[in-house]
Amino acid sequence: MLVRIYEEDPQPRQMKMVIDVLRSGGIIIYPTDTIYGLGCDIYQQKSIERICRLKQIQPSKAKLSFICDDLGHLSQYAKQLPNPIYRLMKELLPGPYTFILPASKQVPKILKTKKDTIGLRVPDNNIARTIVRELGHPILSTTLPGEIAEDLVDPEVIHDKFENTVELVIDGGIGGLIPSTIIDCTGPEPEIVRQGLGVWNN
Repeated sequence: MLVRIYEEDPQPRQMKMVIDVLRSGGIIIYPTDTIYGLGCDIYQQKSIERICRLKQIQPSKAKLSFICDDLGHLSQYAKQLPNPIYRLMKELLPGPYTFILPASKQVPKILKTKKDTIGLRVPDNNIARTIVRELGHPILSTTLPGEIAEDLVDPEVIHDKFENTVELVIDGGIGGLIPSTIIDCTGPEPEIVRQGLGVWNN
């Protein structure tokens, strides 16, 4: 199913459709402020396992991230952070960044890496963040299976390719080709482990 949602004004009826799919264990493809993402409800373990099979990866090695609405989710899913890290996140978010943080006990076990960390995203995209607000907790964030290709910026092309793989594709307009910048905040100093769209002068 392909659903057109306008970022400036997501309609309640359309959002309810998305939330119903997530709560019933469905997988969605949705826009972010970078590339289109593949996701599900973080508390639907079978959906997470499906995504890992699609990407041919083990959950513990998948480096899956959360999409959050704001930094209010930090205290729930990440261990207490040093003030400089919190200030850095507050400065850069919402934006095209993924922060690697020490995971709290609230993070579902299937989503924790062997290092007990979690990736956290607060994208500058109203559709993605409205989904999280309406759902009441974060959704999973990972890239689409395969290489990032130029034709996968178009939601109609994405739908044609993945309509038999996922329950819902959100058409939020043409997406990007560059993924988020990943900043690892688990060491003594924040460190960029993938340079993406976000610029940070550390």
